[in-house]
Amino acid sequence: MIKVTKLNGSELVVNADLIEFIESTPDTLISLTTGRKIMVLEDLDDVIRAATDYRSRARIYPIPTGGTGSVFEG
Repeated sequence: MIKVTKLNGSELVVNADLIEFIESTPDTLISLTTGRKIMVLEDLDDVIRAATDYRSRARIYPIPTGGTGSVFEG
């Protein structure tokens, strides 16, 4: 999840996994895979950096590779 600021100044948290593409029109327009579009104050590079940082942080948690996947497994 990344935090961005809408043009009216309100903050919004966006699921970075749903970002399809980002445009600079000159305002920054984030298009999601859901079809929703969000215009934000952050510039293109800041949104890219935030999404990249989010994905880097998400990868530090190991993915279970065996067993039932239950956290209660002994």
